Amino acid sequence: MELPVIDLSQYLEFSTKISSPSDESNLSVDQELNLQTKNLCNEVSEILRDTGALLIKDPRCSVEDNDRFLDMMEKYFDKPDDFKRHQERSHLHYQVGVTPEGVEVPRSLVDKDLQQKLSSMPKENQPSTPVGPDPKWRYMWRVGPRPSKTCFQELNSKPVIPEGFPEWTQTMDSWGYKMINAIEVVAEMAAIGFGLPKNAFTSLMKQGPHLLAPTGSDLQRYGKEGTVFAGYHYDLNFLTIHGRSRFPGLNIWLRNGQKMEVKVPVGCLLIQTGKQLEWLTGGECQAGMHEVVVTNRTLDAVEAARQQNRSLWRVSSTLFAHIASDATIEPLGHFADSPLAKKYPAMRAGEFVELELAVINLKGKTNNGYSEE
Repeated sequence: MELPVIDLSQYLEFSTKISSPSDESNLSVDQELNLQTKNLCNEVSEILRDTGALLIKDPRCSVEDNDRFLDMMEKYFDKPDDFKRHQERSHLHYQVGVTPEGVEVPRSLVDKDLQQKLSSMPKENQPSTPVGPDPKWRYMWRVGPRPSKTCFQELNSKPVIPEGFPEWTQTMDSWGYKMINAIEVVAEMAAIGFGLPKNAFTSLMKQGPHLLAPTGSDLQRYGKEGTVFAGYHYDLNFLTIHGRSRFPGLNIWLRNGQKMEVKVPVGCLLIQTGKQLEWLTGGECQAGMHEVVVTNRTLDAVEAARQQNRSLWRVSSTLFAHIASDATIEPLGHFADSPLAKKYPAMRAGEFVELELAVINLKGKTNNGYSEE
C-alpha cells in the first residue's frame, strides 16, 4: 500500500475566490465549495483518520525550497561536535539551539502501557527495539508569533544562530513559514471533511508554540541496518509536517495496526497526526505511530550518496504545529457526542503537553520532550 498524494492547488484556488470574513466560523462551506473540492476535503479527513499520515503537494513549497534547507542543515550537522555544542542551551532546556545525540528518549523505552501493546503485536508489525536514547541531533527554531501573556510562559530567549551561516535566519524562517502555511490548509480541509467549521482547527493554532526542529542522523557513524534513529512513538502536538528526506527509513502504523514504510515522492510533504488532533476529534483520528530505522533502502541511498560525494547526514525537516498553549482542547462539534468523548476531557493545551512530558520524565528537560522523526 502507498499513501495517495493530495494536491492542494484546487483548494488554494477555492480559498482565493471566496471572501474571508473575520468570523469564518459563520461561512457556509456547503454554499461555497463545489462538489470536487468538497470530495477532496473528505478524502483528507478520511486519510488522516485511517492512516495517521498524509502526503501533500503544495505549489508554494518547491523542491528548490526543500533542497536549500537540506543543504544548509547538512552543512551544519557535518560540523565537528565541538562547534555544534556552542549552540547547545541545556540550561534553557533545549528550547532553542541544538540538542545533541543521546538526549531525546523514545517513548517506547519508558512507557509501560506502550511496551505492553508492542508485545501483543504480530511479529511482522512490531517496531524495532531501541537500545537507548536516540542517536540523532536536533536543532530547535521557533516559527511564528507567541502570545504576550500566557499561563505557560515559554523561555523568551534569543534565537541561536551558528557562526558562518549568514543565510541561517532567512532559510529557517522561509521554510518554516511555508510548512506552517501548508499545515493550515490541510487543517481547514480536514475540518470541512469532518463536518466542522473550516477554521475549527486553525483558530486554535493561532500563536501556538510551533517549532521547526530538523534532525540530523550521522549515517557515516550509525549507518548499520537496524539502527533506530527515532524509536516507536506518537507526536504530542497537533500535526507534524516534514519535507522529503534524502534517505528513507520512516515506518508508520495504520489504524488497523499494519506497519508500512513511507515513500515520499519528490516535491511532496508528509503530514502526520498528533495527539492534539486525536483529542479534538474525540478519538476519530488516532495519533499516528511511527519510527525511523536504517533499512536496506537507507543503505542503498547511502551508497548512492557516497558515489556522488554527497553528505551522509540524514536530515529530516520536521516542523511541529501546535494548538496554542492557553487554548482548550476537547472534542469539537459532533465529536463531543462520540462514545469515546469522555476519554478526552477539556483541558488547556499547555496542561496536556505537561502531562505528556511527565510520562516520559522529560518535563522541563527538552524542547517538547518527544522523540520524533
